[in-house]
Amino acid sequence: MTALAAPGLPPGPRLHPLIQTAGFMVGGPRFLDACRRRYGGAVYMRTVFDRGFVMLFDPDLVKQLFQGPHEQLNAGEANALLGPILGPRSVLLLDGAEHLRHRRLLLPPFHGERMRAYADVVRESTDLEVDAWPVGQEFTLLESMQRLTLRVIVRAVFGYLPGPEAEELSRRLRTMIEPLARPRGLMVATLLSRLRGRPPLESQFESRRRAVDELLYAEIARRRSDPDLERRDDVFSALLLGRDEDGSGLSDREVRDELMTMLLAGHETTATGLAWAFDLLLHTPTVMERALGLEEPYLDAVAKEALRIRPVIPGVGRVVRGEPFALGAYSVPVGIEINPSIRTIHRRGDLYPEPSRFRPERFMGPDAPDTYTWLPFGGGTRRCLGASFALMEMRIVLARVLERAGTRLRAADPKLERVQLRAITQAPRRGVRVVFGG
Repeated sequence: MTALAAPGLPPGPRLHPLIQTAGFMVGGPRFLDACRRRYGGAVYMRTVFDRGFVMLFDPDLVKQLFQGPHEQLNAGEANALLGPILGPRSVLLLDGAEHLRHRRLLLPPFHGERMRAYADVVRESTDLEVDAWPVGQEFTLLESMQRLTLRVIVRAVFGYLPGPEAEELSRRLRTMIEPLARPRGLMVATLLSRLRGRPPLESQFESRRRAVDELLYAEIARRRSDPDLERRDDVFSALLLGRDEDGSGLSDREVRDELMTMLLAGHETTATGLAWAFDLLLHTPTVMERALGLEEPYLDAVAKEALRIRPVIPGVGRVVRGEPFALGAYSVPVGIEINPSIRTIHRRGDLYPEPSRFRPERFMGPDAPDTYTWLPFGGGTRRCLGASFALMEMRIVLARVLERAGTRLRAADPKLERVQLRAITQAPRRGVRVVFGG
């Protein structure tokens, strides 16, 4: 690959965008690591999905990006592809002052006493799922974890108690997001939409989205008129109660869009992270043996190490606006997106000795990875709001499953799962096939 360099931009491969796209989709981490070794910590790349972007592989450059002016680096614009499902008022799609406003209103439900209350919901949901496992028959943990995390979302975030209403909401939510679980579904839909001149996923999601919105807007209206709203402990109600300094709150549309955001960010991603964690545990006897001791610090490290080896989201992005952004020795032009490559940074041998080895102890000593070498939740002012919730959920599920299943849960395949890109997530290709008991 010969180098391509433009004014202000780092070097990169001269390969045709179609070939670079194939490199991403087929070569994956190997292609990206080859680019890193040839061109350095920042590489200019092009695919059929964009007009060119800068990929980062260097933690120092990632730190510079995450600490850069939020008004100049638009993450919301970089996430525009998610607009059809999340809605335009999602915190993931907003930039500048509007993003900061939403972030302030969304933070309180994920701290303090509310988090402890959610922990009980996670334990109960885990027990219900384990109780439903078939004995002596093969099943996929990814599907099991999807049911579990959706149950947690419906109870802790949406605030629905078990019953017909919760079941109907769950059914409609799952139907709506089902296309996102298809291999490369979002990429293919985006490419086809560009060829047809329609916004990505517009027709595919429209009817399913309306079915969910019908329930949510009716529930928003009901809760706004509920005199006991302040007594509720779910995130949905907290969003309705949240107020700015001037006393204004979120509109109905904003509440709806943030609920969709938490569904996408806290359901499919956490389920995938848990499936990967169990896949790695079941194929690493020494780690499993220590994990069965159920020590919280070690289980926390297990979750973090699983997210390092198998990051659910491969990268994040910022679009440069206003004026060129100084990045190391480069000056990235306006309109160019900058993408830290999470999966490549997590696999650098100079940062993580024996990077392919599943070793949770990396996260337990004084030299534990910092926020610029371990990036499963992004970073800076755009770091995932639900990061603490997700790690708590992973710890509790790991502990409860190990406590109840122990060595009776075993892998059905002697080899670790291969990675498959499903829309925005890196999921286990065959869903992590396991057998319980028998």
